[in-house]
Amino acid sequence: MCSPREQVNRMKEFFDRSTAVLSEEDAGFAPVEGMFTTAQQIAHVAQTVDWFVEGAFLRNNGFDMDFASHELLLRRVTTLAEARAWWERSCARAIEVGEKATPEELSAPIPNDNIFGGQAPRCAVFGAMEDHTAHHRGALTVYARLLGKVAPMPYA
Repeated sequence: MCSPREQVNRMKEFFDRSTAVLSEEDAGFAPVEGMFTTAQQIAHVAQTVDWFVEGAFLRNNGFDMDFASHELLLRRVTTLAEARAWWERSCARAIEVGEKATPEELSAPIPNDNIFGGQAPRCAVFGAMEDHTAHHRGALTVYARLLGKVAPMPYA
């Protein structure tokens, strides 16, 4: 059985280490106009953790697929402080919700699952969070390189 606390803590540790090199001066940087800024990338990762938790545990009608509304919220994020605070709240909430769930609830299928094909257990979202966060962790290390910075190895 998955351990939500362990998975979220590992995900958070690697993400925090990879993005530690980014400073508030980097918050508005985007490689190309129209792309998410550094702050918006971090906010997107936080928002997606919330999205997975809500879709698997807190909503009974599946995952919220209104991505245009999700993006509007992200476009308002302008500082790393704001984005990182969201990230902290999202990780804490994911741990809290995961730990409150019984083993039976973690093994139960996601209600009205419109993402994982309808049969995935609720605990599958924790692995999906890790994968999604790793993807953006990599993107943010590219942002850092474009800013002349070198992110530390996430696993060290």
